[in-house]
Amino acid sequence: MTTSYAGPTASMYLADLGADVIKVERPGTGDDARSWGPPFVQSASAWFASANRNKRSVAINLGVPDGLATLRTLIGESDVFMENLNPGKLEALDIDHVRLRADFPHLIYCAMSGFGLDGPDSTLPGYDLAAQARSGLMSVTGDKGGAPQRVSTALSDVVTGMCAALAVSAAVVRQRTEGIGDLIDVSLLDSDLALMAPRIAAYLAGEPEPAPSGGTDSVLAVYQSFRTADRDLVIAIGNDAMWRRFCVAIGLPELAERADLADNAGRRAQRTQLTELVGARMTERTAAEWQQILGDAGIPCSLVQRLSEVIVDSQVIARRSLLPVPGTGGAMHSVHSPFRFASIPDPRNARFPELGEHTVEVLAEHGYTSAEIARLRRRGAINDAAATEAPGA
Repeated sequence: MTTSYAGPTASMYLADLGADVIKVERPGTGDDARSWGPPFVQSASAWFASANRNKRSVAINLGVPDGLATLRTLIGESDVFMENLNPGKLEALDIDHVRLRADFPHLIYCAMSGFGLDGPDSTLPGYDLAAQARSGLMSVTGDKGGAPQRVSTALSDVVTGMCAALAVSAAVVRQRTEGIGDLIDVSLLDSDLALMAPRIAAYLAGEPEPAPSGGTDSVLAVYQSFRTADRDLVIAIGNDAMWRRFCVAIGLPELAERADLADNAGRRAQRTQLTELVGARMTERTAAEWQQILGDAGIPCSLVQRLSEVIVDSQVIARRSLLPVPGTGGAMHSVHSPFRFASIPDPRNARFPELGEHTVEVLAEHGYTSAEIARLRRRGAINDAAATEAPGA
């Protein structure tokens, strides 16, 4: 029972791993992300499709008693219940974690929120933008001397989805061995704090408070992007031996001999001077030329690629990282989950479900007869794709 992006991402990763994910949605509108667009392909949101493969959709009206009873039937027979609803609404419906864990001791209850289940702001609605701002992530992102910037993707949501999927997987191991459930509390703020862990640790250890720097303030030096003769290239110097090879490769061997630059601490102290010297040298050749030179020297570097380049990147293609959404003729894609298993050579890639598409199928699997399903439909407790297309059904 999650909507938007973090929860659907978490359940999609679990589905990719083989879980049978039943997506419970509101009749009529469903997941908020179904309307996120443009772009739409065949009236379907690309954002929604990107986080909802390998699931079945059941449309249940929680505003009527029969609908709520149906939901509880599904929850009681499930291993895991995931939600990102307002705590007050959950309590009013008697599907909060206290009630459900008491009724179903085997249940793993995964609560996903903006700021967590406790603390003074636990009831506040949470969005990626707010989490990036509050965690300090935005305070270190942006041009040097400029305003803080949001990382321009659903970073908080995707990372929170990964964290939730990891925690659920661990809880299932315990559930299988001990027969008991658990409460998992995952929030956007906590996920972004985890992303900021090295910066927070450094600040608490005495490092000056960071500010937007255009990505030039890494703990390592040199570790940033440079303008070449034609485009930007990032260079990552990870150790002292690599630094010496780098200096020789770019034609500045005298830098490798300087005692004040022999270690990373020294290079950080001279960062401004170093970046000026290296930056001037980088403009003398194209990015492709530097990639060849630095690659031969074993120096990590990469073009700052645009998405039009990412989707045709040879490594991306070789890893089959882009999954065509079935039934869209290649007009819509999702992205492979960020893990591969030798035991799953071909990833699960079922099309995202239509709203209520599997309502009848799922209820039948849970023991509902055709007559009972018809009664629930007449009472407005459930909806299904067929009924949506033909209101008189």
